[in-house]
Amino acid sequence: MKVIEARNLVKDFGNFRAVKGVNLFVEQGEIYGFLGPNGAGKTTTIRMLTGTLKPTTGEVKILGLDLKNDELEIKRRIGVVPDEPKMYANLKGFEFLDFVIEIYRVDRKKTKERIEELCEAFGVNYLDKAISDMSHGMKQKLYLVSVLMRKPEVLFLDEPTVGLDARSAKILKMLLQKYASEGSTIFMTTHVLEIAEKMCTRIGIINQGTLVSEGTLSELKNSVKSNYASLEDVFLQLTANGEDIEAIIKEL
Repeated sequence: MKVIEARNLVKDFGNFRAVKGVNLFVEQGEIYGFLGPNGAGKTTTIRMLTGTLKPTTGEVKILGLDLKNDELEIKRRIGVVPDEPKMYANLKGFEFLDFVIEIYRVDRKKTKERIEELCEAFGVNYLDKAISDMSHGMKQKLYLVSVLMRKPEVLFLDEPTVGLDARSAKILKMLLQKYASEGSTIFMTTHVLEIAEKMCTRIGIINQGTLVSEGTLSELKNSVKSNYASLEDVFLQLTANGEDIEAIIKEL
């Protein structure tokens, strides 16, 4: 089953075309890694897929539903962890979680039990603290709890391990693999190529708004005619735009 579908997705900002006709799909149970250099269009694409940014042209379907016509139903069934979570700074941690429970109208008793489990796993022992007094890493973990407590069918994560300590990052990676094995679908961007190499079922690489390659790791390696290349080698060959990195280093 195709859980995430994007067809001819385009986003213009004035005269600048940030995303140039992206086509992709993700099957149920996959962990799809979406990679690209800074400014390549990753975050713009993920925002269009999740309904926080309207595409200039193109079509998005999530769980078989058209995002144009079924936006509220889709948002009820997915979870989104942005690269910079926005939360109400004047709320305390437990107040923010209560707010999310009310918004999504989930079972309060079951969700509270799940919150306790997730907070213990991620070391979130500061729910009485105001969000304004939390560090970036603390906010990131709180936001992860607020999304994972709902057990969404589809998870979109934009650089989810940024700001997390090593233990929390490891737990998150293992949780995502567990959820995928249980049928959830994961779409994630990351600059940490080792994460994508070890975790992702398939990988898409975007550069200058265009999806330049897509497939399993072995398929990506074959696309650059190297059976021995690491994902880093593949990524650089597809996105370096002709730059000779070794020559650059020699000049420094």
